[in-house]
Amino acid sequence: MEDTTMAKPLITDELWQIIEPLLPKEAPKPKGGRPRVSDRLALTGILFVLKTGIGWEYLPQEMGCGSGMTCWRRLRDWQQAAVWQKLHRVLLAKLRAADRIDWRRAVVDSATIRAVGGAKKPAPTRRIDGNLARSTTSSPMRKAFRSAFA
Repeated sequence: MEDTTMAKPLITDELWQIIEPLLPKEAPKPKGGRPRVSDRLALTGILFVLKTGIGWEYLPQEMGCGSGMTCWRRLRDWQQAAVWQKLHRVLLAKLRAADRIDWRRAVVDSATIRAVGGAKKPAPTRRIDGNLARSTTSSPMRKAFRSAFA
């Protein structure tokens, strides 16, 4: 009996069409060497590691995504190229256009939103140092005489 069940792909064709234009183009390489793993396969490997929580070095070679180090490097390069921030904006815009964002559950973080009016600066705290406290490391008494017998 043939097994007709297939694993659900981590990246649908529809999602890939959104992601692919955001990825940096590969720089031309000199002839020779191992062929580069496709971006889609690398992204599949990245998502697999992040979804399952396995270590990069344990990424199954049977998946065809290249090594864990290859996927990790691609993740690093895409992070440096701000791919994830761009993807976040694109997906939010698509959700907003489809009226699929539930604004009742939105949270505004004041650390990331500029206060238009700004807050008034507090007055400086006045010093109230009438008398300096006595030092606990020095004595007000004269230094003891050091004898030659000590």
